[in-house]
Amino acid sequence: MKKNKPQSGRSGSGAERKTIVLVGLMGAGKSSVGRRLASALNLPFKDADTEIEEASNLTVAEFFEKHGEDKFRDGERKVIARLLDGPRHVLATGGGAYMNDETRALIKENAVSVWLKADLDTLVTRCMKRNTRPLLRTGDPKEILGNLMQQRYPVYGEADITVESSHGPHEVVVNKIVSALKNQKVKEENAS
Repeated sequence: MKKNKPQSGRSGSGAERKTIVLVGLMGAGKSSVGRRLASALNLPFKDADTEIEEASNLTVAEFFEKHGEDKFRDGERKVIARLLDGPRHVLATGGGAYMNDETRALIKENAVSVWLKADLDTLVTRCMKRNTRPLLRTGDPKEILGNLMQQRYPVYGEADITVESSHGPHEVVVNKIVSALKNQKVKEENAS
C-alpha cells in the first residue's frame, strides 16, 4: 500500500496541526457537530459524503443503488485521502469509512480521529428524521443499528479520542472535543 503522507499547509507534528476527523455511526452527529467544531476552532469544515455527492453527481443513496457499497467505499477512501492531503480542517466521514482498513490507516497516520459515540436510542431517533440512509432501507432500523454497533464499535474504539454524543445540545459535544484536543496537545508536549 502506498502511503499518502499529507504535508500541505502543515509544519511539524502534533494534534494542533492535524485535520480532525469525526468517525462514528450514522446519526452520531458527525456533520452537525463537525460544522460547530470547525466554527469553534476557526477551521474549514468538509463532509466526505458531500464531497462524494458533488464528484459523482449522485446522492449517497443513489450511488449505493447504482454502483454498490464496495465501489462507494473505494471512492470514499480516495476522497478522504485527497482531503487529508490538504490544509487542516474538520472532516466528517461516513459511518463505514473508518471500517475500511486503508482509510483507517490514512486517518491514523495523518489526522486526529474523534469517535462520536452514541447509544442506540439516540441513533435511532436521529436517523429516523431523514430517510436517506441506504443501510437502513433493508429492514428494522433499530435492529440494523444494533448490529452495526456490535460490528463497528470495537473498531471505532481505536480512534484517538472518544466523546459521548447524546440527545443534548451539540455545543456540549463540541466543548468536550475541544477540551480533549487540548488535553491531547498537553500530553504530546509533555512527552517530547
